[in-house]
Amino acid sequence: MKEKEEKTAFLYEYTPSVASSLAMTSKAVSTSIAQLITILTMLLFTILNVIVIAYLAWGALFQFFFSVAGRFFKNKPLSTVTRTRRMAVFIPSYQEDAVILSSAKAALTQHYPTDAYEVIVIADKLKAETIKKLKSMPLQVVEVAFEKSTKAKALNVALKTIDASKFDIAVVLDADNVMKTDFLSRVNARFEDNIVALQGRRAAKNGQTGIALLDAASEDINNHILCNGHSAVGLSVRLAGSGMAFDYNLFETIMPQVEAIGGFDKEIELRLTRLGIKLNYDPEAIVYDEKVGHSKQFSKQRSRWIAAQFRYAKLFIPTAFMRFILRGQFDHFNKAIQMALPPRLILPFALIVMSLVNIIFQNNSMAILAFSAFIINVLSFVLAMPKYCFTIENRAMWLAIPSTLGATFIALTHLREASRRFIHTSHEVIVH
Repeated sequence: MKEKEEKTAFLYEYTPSVASSLAMTSKAVSTSIAQLITILTMLLFTILNVIVIAYLAWGALFQFFFSVAGRFFKNKPLSTVTRTRRMAVFIPSYQEDAVILSSAKAALTQHYPTDAYEVIVIADKLKAETIKKLKSMPLQVVEVAFEKSTKAKALNVALKTIDASKFDIAVVLDADNVMKTDFLSRVNARFEDNIVALQGRRAAKNGQTGIALLDAASEDINNHILCNGHSAVGLSVRLAGSGMAFDYNLFETIMPQVEAIGGFDKEIELRLTRLGIKLNYDPEAIVYDEKVGHSKQFSKQRSRWIAAQFRYAKLFIPTAFMRFILRGQFDHFNKAIQMALPPRLILPFALIVMSLVNIIFQNNSMAILAFSAFIINVLSFVLAMPKYCFTIENRAMWLAIPSTLGATFIALTHLREASRRFIHTSHEVIVH
């Protein structure tokens, strides 16, 4: 009996001790788990922080390098013309009744022998009245109809329709484009240098709003960085989707491979450089292009472009990298990584945000890196922007930056839609 009482007393004394120990152990485990979660969260944040800033800094450095290089670009003089090449001027027109008549009429006024070029309007969902008026002009009309229209599909139908033996060069325009009257003459002279692909300079034909001015400035910055800068260091230039000229046989061969929904010019760019073909540039072969005048149009246009860029980055970068390593195809690799560049208008904003985030988290080294990349990015803009951007008369351009920045962010939310169907940007008649 006494022994039983002693055991019972021992258990009463021991039980609180065990409970206390278990509670302390449980608390220690909970604390350790919380610490582990905190460490892993900070590690993940650090990794993502480094990746994002490195990506943005690369975009800033890329633009800065070619902005500087663009300052050293010199346009080569035209070669002596030995023959008049026959040209097919393709103008795909999707629901562009408002502008196609004036654009087609302007295309017929080139200072180039009329029997050496033919204007071919590809009529996709144009009104019957518009088609009738086009057919009254001295040009060819190719009518097309698709369930889902794209510029690539329209061009491929036209290529199958016309007689290829009649032409040496294929020129591609947008429905709103107006060629400077010596455009075809300059193309002909450039092809004396045994080139097979040429990009002319797209210049704005309108600036009625701040957004239109900003879009015009963006085009000129593209010309400086992606054309002047690349030409200066011996690399292929960007293709802009219009104002382009190709050896006809080459164009006829490459186009059936192009299945782009949007950004067909980027696919041509990548396919040609993969073949080792250099893309050349003449800044004096000018095509006037209508710039979007409203934020909604701007957003539609950018969603189409950005979606195409990232799609081709995903498709081409892995193989382009291997071709660079195994075959030394740097020109093609450079084109592929261009597709992954951060959207230009978002880049400086993103760098400032990353600087502030790192200041808040007291990560001074990364904050300095992000802000340094921001300064470099601003300098690249200053080097690339044309003089008219800095005049009082065009101050509306600077005032339009907030709305276009917002439109670009909206465009990012529509990338999935843009990758699935062609998003049309409407145009209007601009008197140039």
